[in-house]
Amino acid sequence: MNPEIIDIHPHIISGDAVRYPIAPSQGHRSDWSSTRPVTFEQLIAEMDEAGVAKAAIVHSSTTYGHNNAYVADSVAKQPNRFTGVYSFDLLAPDALKTFDYWLAHGMGGIRLFTGGATHQNDGRWLVDPATFPVWERCAEIGMTMVVQTTLAGLSMVTELAERFPTVKIALDHCARPVLDGGAPYTACAELFDLAKYRNVYLKITPRTFDLAQAAPGGAEAFFPHFVKVFGADHLAFGSNYPASQGPLKKLIDQGHSCFATLGEEERAWIWGGTARILYPALASGES
Repeated sequence: MNPEIIDIHPHIISGDAVRYPIAPSQGHRSDWSSTRPVTFEQLIAEMDEAGVAKAAIVHSSTTYGHNNAYVADSVAKQPNRFTGVYSFDLLAPDALKTFDYWLAHGMGGIRLFTGGATHQNDGRWLVDPATFPVWERCAEIGMTMVVQTTLAGLSMVTELAERFPTVKIALDHCARPVLDGGAPYTACAELFDLAKYRNVYLKITPRTFDLAQAAPGGAEAFFPHFVKVFGADHLAFGSNYPASQGPLKKLIDQGHSCFATLGEEERAWIWGGTARILYPALASGES
């Protein structure tokens, strides 16, 4: 039986730069957003072609900064099929007011973005006490925090997981693990240590597929090991499309190949089950 596929990491870019002005964080726009943008309507067509039922659309900070309007307007068109993962300035004095605004406009999760292809900072603001009121609000309402960081930031993830044990934390791209040398993946020791925090979840994306396939033993060795460490119910698929070059169906097919050695129940968790835990809005209703 084929599991329901829920994508928790696609991006969309509007063709209307007047209504949705280009204003990337740090002033540097991502190449993918300008050279191969995908609109909301195009994403729907790609999802239908690839057999993806629902999605948590991740706002593109490297296109729009903290203006989540395009994702919000898109989610409002099909709220049973989509939710939004938004970014805003958690250090701002009015951060809770901003939180409430976006919550009323389709926000199903918050993404803490420390940089990507365009820039990368040390992310120390992640553990600034000024951000804690937003974390406390997330704890109150059960909202997921998505953290974009690398292995260098895992000590901060540990600090946050301990301070806010009831807040679900999802790590983008599995924090870009280093898989050199193959099993038992000793360079991932700090990442694997996060498995003891049951509020920490990992987002498997095509970046993870590529790393696993290139590592000694390949994906058939890495993903069973990964599931053994974290549990399939703490792993979820995200396409990163179109930042990861599509079509979307190609990325889904890559996932099927990478997960081929996993059991049916394990695949079902990764493809959709864990997503429903992270984003309850996607757990019910018709798509």
